[in-house]
Amino acid sequence: MLTLTYEYKANPTKEQVQLIEHTLTLCRKVWNFALRERKDWLNSRKCSVNACSIVSEYITPVDAPYPNYYEQAGALTRAKEQFPE
Repeated sequence: MLTLTYEYKANPTKEQVQLIEHTLTLCRKVWNFALRERKDWLNSRKCSVNACSIVSEYITPVDAPYPNYYEQAGALTRAKEQFPE
């Protein structure tokens, strides 16, 4: 079987470069927010068996559900409706 590959080079205009950079910045911010949400949830459930730090604890409600894909996707949809950027 013969496999062919193609290479393409994009030459965007200055306006297109700005739009691409803006889109990638938004994607990065959404990704980092979702990742931070999951890490905060996990860190709020970790502590030593015999003691927890009284200096710094995460303030996350005990009954807060794990922010899985479906919850975060729903929150993203609601955010897009509120902030159509």
